[in-house]
Amino acid sequence: MSAIYLLHKPYRMLSQFTDRLGKGEAPRATLADVIKVPGVYAAGRLDYDSEGLLLLTDDGALIQRISDPRHKQPKTYRVQVEGNPDEAALATLRQGIELKDGPTRPAKVRRLAESGLPPRTPPVDPKRHPVTTWLELTISEGRNRQVRRMTAHVGHPTLRLVRVAIGPWRLDGLAPGEWRRETLHAPRNTPRRSPRRQGGHR
Repeated sequence: MSAIYLLHKPYRMLSQFTDRLGKGEAPRATLADVIKVPGVYAAGRLDYDSEGLLLLTDDGALIQRISDPRHKQPKTYRVQVEGNPDEAALATLRQGIELKDGPTRPAKVRRLAESGLPPRTPPVDPKRHPVTTWLELTISEGRNRQVRRMTAHVGHPTLRLVRVAIGPWRLDGLAPGEWRRETLHAPRNTPRRSPRRQGGHR
């Protein structure tokens, strides 16, 4: 039986508990600002400027199962992109894209009428980006800044990126900076949601 913690990582926060500051650099927000559970580590990461679901646990084997690309845990993102992608652009994302580090696997992509997400602070500037579109993308790999590179490749740079699911775990019900604990029961390794929710907006 293992415990896993689902955290909604806010915008402009590191996916780690400490910040290795260079000389003269201002401190950045870290996981230590929102979760006070000793001995846990993130299974995977999110970029500083990305938001959403981050999984933490003290179970090393579980971290390996979640983060190892060989296990192909699907990851779902809601992505606000520049402009209004046409069906040809969406079809290209679905088929797979040739990036500098090789072709991507086909992605699931759909257009969203609205994000269903809390607003970001600061928001995307409507004066600089007057036309934007929300997409939902599901991929089964985890290359560095992959979703951003994919949308840029089809001519629609990512302006906001929020991960809403990793495998069976979902962000549902968590505001930025909030977390909840779930328990995995062997041998099925299926999550049981705890009713407790911790933390708050940051």
